[in-house]
Amino acid sequence: MKVSLNWVKQFIDFELPPIDEVVERIGAQLGAVEEVENLGEKYQGIIIVKVVECVEHPDSDHMHICKVDDGGKASDVERDDKGLVQVVCGAPNVRAGMLAAWLPPGSIVPESVGKDPFVLGKRELRGFVSNGMLASPRELSLGDSHEGILDLTDESITPTDLAVEPGANFAKVFGLDDYIIDIENKMFTHRPDCFGVLGVAREIAGIFGKRFVSGENYRVLEAPTVGQGLNLEISNEIPKEVPRFMAVALRDVTIKPSPLWLQVELYRVGAKPISNVVDVTNYMMLLTGQPLHAYDYDKVASGKLGARFAKPGEKLALLNGKTIELQDADMVITDGTKPIGLAGVMGGADTEVSAETKNIILECATFDMYTIRRTSMRHGLFTDAVTRFNKGQSPLQNPYVVQLTIGRLELLAGGEQASVIIDNDHTEGRTSVHPPVPVSAQFINERLGLMLSAETMKTLLENVECTVAVGSENLTVTAPFWRTDIETREDVVEEVGRLYGFDKLPLELPQRSITPAVKDALFELKSKIRATLAKAGANEALTYSFVHGDLLKKSGQDPEAAFQVGNALSPDLQYYRLSLTPGLLDKIHMNIKAGYDEFALFELGKGHNLQHATDDNGLPMEFEMLDLVYARSDKHTKPGAAFYEARTFLTNLATELGVELEFRPIEGEEDYPVAKPYDHKRSAKVFVHGTDLPLGMVGEYKASVRKALKLPAHTAGFGVGVAQLQQAMAQSARAYQPLPRFPKVTQDVTLKVSAAVSYQQLVDFMNTEVMKARPENTLSNLELLDIYQKEGDTEHKQITFRLSIASYERTMTDAEVGKLLDAVSVAAHEKLDAERI
Repeated sequence: MKVSLNWVKQFIDFELPPIDEVVERIGAQLGAVEEVENLGEKYQGIIIVKVVECVEHPDSDHMHICKVDDGGKASDVERDDKGLVQVVCGAPNVRAGMLAAWLPPGSIVPESVGKDPFVLGKRELRGFVSNGMLASPRELSLGDSHEGILDLTDESITPTDLAVEPGANFAKVFGLDDYIIDIENKMFTHRPDCFGVLGVAREIAGIFGKRFVSGENYRVLEAPTVGQGLNLEISNEIPKEVPRFMAVALRDVTIKPSPLWLQVELYRVGAKPISNVVDVTNYMMLLTGQPLHAYDYDKVASGKLGARFAKPGEKLALLNGKTIELQDADMVITDGTKPIGLAGVMGGADTEVSAETKNIILECATFDMYTIRRTSMRHGLFTDAVTRFNKGQSPLQNPYVVQLTIGRLELLAGGEQASVIIDNDHTEGRTSVHPPVPVSAQFINERLGLMLSAETMKTLLENVECTVAVGSENLTVTAPFWRTDIETREDVVEEVGRLYGFDKLPLELPQRSITPAVKDALFELKSKIRATLAKAGANEALTYSFVHGDLLKKSGQDPEAAFQVGNALSPDLQYYRLSLTPGLLDKIHMNIKAGYDEFALFELGKGHNLQHATDDNGLPMEFEMLDLVYARSDKHTKPGAAFYEARTFLTNLATELGVELEFRPIEGEEDYPVAKPYDHKRSAKVFVHGTDLPLGMVGEYKASVRKALKLPAHTAGFGVGVAQLQQAMAQSARAYQPLPRFPKVTQDVTLKVSAAVSYQQLVDFMNTEVMKARPENTLSNLELLDIYQKEGDTEHKQITFRLSIASYERTMTDAEVGKLLDAVSVAAHEKLDAERI
């Protein structure tokens, strides 16, 4: 956003400090300054002169010998007895009596600044000395015309109110002794009002602690003028995307070049003058931040103007010479039938204002910023209007902008209003974009670390034309109609802090307690799980939370039980996982193929399922899970079932966590999704011992799952809930029990039992009997050594246990332990028909 400092000065009533301080304050309190251009250096030394004499050059058919009056301003230049300076000029429009811009010897031609500077001197042209030159608009960088010199004769209006007279400093008269400050556009993303000079001037006043008051014609609407002579109708089929659509017709305009002061205003901020009507609309856009567009009334069918979405197949010839094919997401301006403009982006060539235009339609509308942005990107069109509309202009300023623009057009184009101002307004009569914001001075001070009074805050906010009511140190802030960013209390805090100066805020470190932070129990549990499983030889994996539906099916799970992602990152990530197992199983084959013949992978993560779809807020419920998969290559010779390998990992983990587990057989097909991958005949439910608190599942996988995912036969795993583990730890908290200082005695026992007797049933019985039969003040532990089934004997199995026992009072003997196992074996025979081997 290029800002002319001289243009800003037209709207403030105080003297600005030196440019360095202005730039520093703008950078600190308004927006990042990208560049500062000293425009005055470019026009240094240029003087307005009057051509007193003009005669043809005797040796040239186009040059003239001129005598100019510079008011005696130039030094070190030859003059005649009347004090006039001789200049040879080849421009066809040079004549006696005209006023022009003279570049005396030693001046640099403005057009060459920044390139290869061309310094003028005193030189002889076919026998006559020329002191400098009379400049054309192109040589002054004020236009493309090089056919004649810049004629200042009729320029009675200047932006500085200084007279256009001989000896006057050209740059001062036309405001070119200026600084152009380029502020980064991104800094104003939420401030569409700052895309106009009026908004920037207001902010500069605010950051210097001065009160700004907009012109009355921008704050107060005059009684509507009832123009006559031209029929005008407007329609709006998309009020959501076009909340305000205004238009008015003007007749008997004269299309001609704008006066120099207006051309200069546009040129110095990077805009190109075209004609008085177009220049006025661009000037008002640069002034207020609100884009406008003028149509040739006589080229608009029946004087009708409408806003709608484009229809498929429609085309539009634009002002830039391109013809685009419209899409149904493009907003267009129509003449009631066909598109004549791409709304908010660029006008159409068919209704362009030209030298023959006599009547015009002035359109001032507000368009949806997101639709404008998509249209601009789709067609590769990036205009000044797009820059402003895609920041979200306030629809409440349109009537004021129209009022100002009509006045400018009548002044500079000689037209008159020929219709009523039609206002298709869907703003519901609001006078501010957002409702008033109540906030206490304490709330603001606490967040800024200040001790400002409510009255001080009121002054800061009123400096930028907010309306503030104060009562008992509470403020009610109403933003002016052009502000779209003040909606919450925090917005008011930011505004007060910015206007006061963030650099003035106290630099204090936040107070912190040295009391150690309470450890997060869940985080600590996960850390312990990771350490324990890693110590046992497992490797942690991190898989995607989203999986393909095909992977769920291969894992035996139903995709219908999972949440489907509406806008998936990829076709392979369609569903949110029900458990962590499918993602781990998917990694087994590739690791076996890579040469790893025995390994375990585990993962801590979250899953969902539709059985427990949503929480109280209607959001999908998340479950913290721990899943582990053990795999052993079919080529591996290690004996034993994979079930017990997976169970060992889980039992070891539970022991480290202080939880005693109980494994129960699965009765029939389970109805919860996480159980689906497991072979229920070779799996078990996991509970906290002696309770009905379920932890999860452990077991081998179905043959169909192994086949679908190319898993080895020796593959098993478990899945447990982390929250359930945490609950089990709380319930199973045990006091510390010291180890006996006497040596332990270890003996093994093997029992042959019916195949119908489950391992859990036998181990529970053995533990109970050992506790009954062991001596007092002893510590015992019973562990499984082996489960064996003879080939051809499917009715029995042999299970071997190892008993370790020690006394706190003395050293026990082998005979005592043997007698203990004898008693346990007799009980097992009586109750379970078990035979000791």
